[in-house]
Amino acid sequence: MNAEFAGKVVLVTGGGSGIGRAVALAFARAGAAVVVAGRGEDGLAATVEQIEAGGGTGSFVVADVSVAAEVSAAVDAAVSRYGGLHVAVNNAGVLGRPGPVADLDEEVWASVIGTNLTGTWLSMKYEIAHMREHGGGVVVNVASNIGFHGRRPGLAAYASSKAAVSVLTRAAARDHIGDGVRINSVSPGATGTSMSRAPGETDAERDERLALHVPLGRIGTTEEVADAVLWLASDSSSFTVGHDLVLDGGATA
Repeated sequence: MNAEFAGKVVLVTGGGSGIGRAVALAFARAGAAVVVAGRGEDGLAATVEQIEAGGGTGSFVVADVSVAAEVSAAVDAAVSRYGGLHVAVNNAGVLGRPGPVADLDEEVWASVIGTNLTGTWLSMKYEIAHMREHGGGVVVNVASNIGFHGRRPGLAAYASSKAAVSVLTRAAARDHIGDGVRINSVSPGATGTSMSRAPGETDAERDERLALHVPLGRIGTTEEVADAVLWLASDSSSFTVGHDLVLDGGATA
């Protein structure tokens, strides 16, 4: 463990698995008190267990980021448990069932936009409201290289939502830097998470398939994304405002 974020309180949405879990663990190792939020209690509890096993401080709150009252409650929980909120990482997201635009069900579209875009907006709404009244803070949103930076057949809903997250991040950054809230995003490419696996596919098969589309020759790790998030949340990036950091091994270069 190191003390880079000692005394800081961090909220991570979508913290029950994948990138969110890696981010939560990294902040805990850096000394922060971490609250993970999401819809799946078992995954969230497992993340907290790993934080505590490593000597860190963490807790969870079950929340659906597409529901305003639940997002507000998650922010309130972080503040009441640990005395503040200094960093927020808005990572909660869903891929949705793939399909061509003309064949998309309204329910799929609504679910993807509701979680990925509306959920990010609602999260920022309540996080920023607290931060600007308590000395400022940092927000890092998780977008994707699928969206603003590149597209894939059959992923129109996901791409649209994540492109919007990238633009929303930049708009929010301009709106709130004067309030002392610094906002950026990361856009990971193919990464070793369950979301990137095709049905019935093993991790090794997934890695081999996706590596063919990455100039670097491999997919990214969740730890690499977490490292980027921590940099954006740190004083080392203090002059970085409204930036969308692409982490995709050159796939959209």
